[in-house]
Amino acid sequence: MMTQTNAVATEADPPEEQLNRAIEELRGVLHDEPQRPESGPTVEDSMRNSGVIMNIPVDVQIVLGSTEMPVSDLMALQKGSTVALNRRIGEPVDVVVNGRKIARGEITVLENDPSRFGIRLTEIISGKPA
Repeated sequence: MMTQTNAVATEADPPEEQLNRAIEELRGVLHDEPQRPESGPTVEDSMRNSGVIMNIPVDVQIVLGSTEMPVSDLMALQKGSTVALNRRIGEPVDVVVNGRKIARGEITVLENDPSRFGIRLTEIISGKPA
């Protein structure tokens, strides 16, 4: 009965709070930083709520770069046009989850499927809001 009460309370939390808790739990699992009992749930609480946390859908984006251009240039784009980005080849790309940058990495070719590429994480960014 206690588990159901905790699950309902967790589901009622705002998505940002759920995401913050999920990031902190991931940090503990990855041993990226020491677990701080005063700032997060206990291991027992994490185990109890992990099913709820693991089922939260998140939007993951890999950001290669961006640019600004006048509307007239945007309207002139057509098939075959090239848009220059603000990053150079070899620079890290951003990993963004639900609009928040959580990591940086380098583009790599997948070993098991050379026709596809992925991201090798090189830096995990603090899960605390800025």
